[in-house]
This record gives sequence, C-alpha cells and structure tokens, in this order.
Amino acid sequence: MDDRPQPTPEQIKAVASPLRLRILRLCNNREWTNKELAVRLERDPATILHHVRLLVAAGLIEPVAVRQGRSGAYEKPYRATGLSWQLSFEKAAEDEEQEGELAMLSAFRQELAEAGNDAVTELCMFNLHLDEEALESFSERFRALIEDFRKDDHARKERGAPSHGGITVVYRLAEPTGPTVTTEP
Repeated sequence: MDDRPQPTPEQIKAVASPLRLRILRLCNNREWTNKELAVRLERDPATILHHVRLLVAAGLIEPVAVRQGRSGAYEKPYRATGLSWQLSFEKAAEDEEQEGELAMLSAFRQELAEAGNDAVTELCMFNLHLDEEALESFSERFRALIEDFRKDDHARKERGAPSHGGITVVYRLAEPTGPTVTTEP
C-alpha cells in the first residue's frame, strides 16, 4: 500500500500540465532561469513565468539565490524541491487524476521526441495476468525499486552521471471483441 502523503489540490493542478511537468523535470537536473526555460522549451517567457509561479506556489520548485548572468543582469534561477517524489498522486479525484495522467504521457512523448530514438536505453512491453493482490504487489515492488535508486540519485548527479527519464504505465487491456479463438497447447 502506498503510504506517501496525498497532494493538495494546488499540487494536483501543478502536475496536470505537460509543460509544467517538463519544467519540473528540467529543474530536477539543474537550476534554470525563466528565460533559459523559455528558450529551452521554445515558449514565450511570460507563459513560462505563469507555469513557474504555479509550480512554486505548489512547493514543487523553489527560487534559489539570485545570480548575475552573462550580460551582467541579475537572474532568478529555480530548482526542484524533490517534493513531487514524496507525494502519492494515485488517489487524486478521478477527473483530476486522468488529466494528470494525460499530461504525464504528453510530457513523456515530448521529451522522447526531443531526445530522439537513439536515446532509448530500455524498452519493454509486457502482458501479465494480475488479480488485485498481484497487481498491488507488482506496483509496490516497482515503486520500491525506483525509490532505492532515487535515494542515492543526488550522489550520482554530483558525479556527473547523465539524467535518464522513464515512464511506466500498467493498464488493463481492453476486452477482446469479435469471435473467441482458442488454441490447443
């Protein structure tokens, strides 16, 4: 059973946007200014600032010390707080959860398209028969594996290890339609 804290409505809203998820992911890897995010994501700086403010208000990213940029102007960078890893979005309201799931899939597709096919290091498609108990066990074990690697992620980041993204989607297959075909073993 997932015993992580539940997100607030503001946190649910914050992760229900592919663009905000991409900002959050980028800020997990290094500090970014609003201008840098706008250039990187090919968006208007005002649009990015709106999304950054929502993420800050939700506690998912935070401003860090103001720094002087290359042109001499002062810049305000942002970084991820790590809070998004500590929350469980599984029990969010159904319509909000669906919106968040679609945002996550959209952000994943955008990141993968940007990285290119050569960036894929592991690809696995599977079909398992899981009753509720087995599904819960599978999910718990998978979350535990990710958590084990997340615990020392900061040390690998400090050593310069490259950042890898991933997404796992476990879904119930649609029931087949049409005539049933059986095969002999």
